[in-house]
Amino acid sequence: MQWADEGIVLGVKRHGEANAILELMTRGHGRHLGLVRGGFGSRLKPVLQAGNSVSAIWRARLDEHLGNYTVEGLQLRAAALFAASHAIFGVAHLGALLRLLPERDPHAALHASLETILNRIDDPAAVAPMIARFELQLVAELGFGLDLGQCASTGSTEDLVYVSPKSGRAVSRLAGEPWREKLLRLPAFLQDAAASATSEDIADAFSLTGYFLSRHALEPRGLSFSDARGHFIAAVVRKAPSAA
Repeated sequence: MQWADEGIVLGVKRHGEANAILELMTRGHGRHLGLVRGGFGSRLKPVLQAGNSVSAIWRARLDEHLGNYTVEGLQLRAAALFAASHAIFGVAHLGALLRLLPERDPHAALHASLETILNRIDDPAAVAPMIARFELQLVAELGFGLDLGQCASTGSTEDLVYVSPKSGRAVSRLAGEPWREKLLRLPAFLQDAAASATSEDIADAFSLTGYFLSRHALEPRGLSFSDARGHFIAAVVRKAPSAA
């Protein structure tokens, strides 16, 4: 068995004295592990860092085997991540999210979104909304997508500012007003990538996405969010403009 693909490093573990178990999010083969011989050696260790993009060839005698990777660096972003704490936490959080996916299950759209995010991760104002939208995308890829296109009560497509925690459907300002304390706030940037995002918007967005991720992906597995998510949100909220 053999295939070649591009992947993004999610994590790496030492195996023996110098080898490594590499975890990639690949474009066509999903989240996939493999052994890299000499992965902790001086030549490959800088390449096998979370956030880097690599070209990979995977070989195994049988498809169900761990297999071996041969890798070459394509875009080495990891060194730049250490300049900003939000970037380090963001990469760790993205890796934890993608581990919710079944291994070797292709998700090309998530790979593309991940690559776009990593290319902007040094900019907290840009990357905070992107990662919130990525969490929504992941919920949808897991089969629990939200319906944010029209009001669940009236069918209106205008002034959608809430989401029902029960149905996962949008609710307009007028229809939701009597129950606003029980509804989740829907920041505009989750629907319109061009919309601005204040610190309050970012906090509300992650409250929304976190609710549905916990409900549909984490709690059924007996899991909770990694500490990296909370640290990332705190870092980007501090750097975002306030509504006031």
